[in-house]
Amino acid sequence: MPAPPSGPHLQNAARQWHALAERRLAYFVALYHSGRWQHYYTRERFALRMLDVIKAARVWGELAGQAQMQRPGTSDDLRPAA
Repeated sequence: MPAPPSGPHLQNAARQWHALAERRLAYFVALYHSGRWQHYYTRERFALRMLDVIKAARVWGELAGQAQMQRPGTSDDLRPAA
């Protein structure tokens, strides 16, 4: 099977989608820390949505060639605000 097409324009598109996914992740982390998520989601629904947002940011990061680093919204950042 041939390799998927690549090039500067596809790399640029992947970087833009990655940036959007990172902004979405930052929004959901802020939503969590503020407690506003409770107005829009049940606990289970928000957890599923957050996992989806984290996964999307990771996938777009890999497609954009970004090194895996600790991102906001993963593990330690998801503790409730004091």
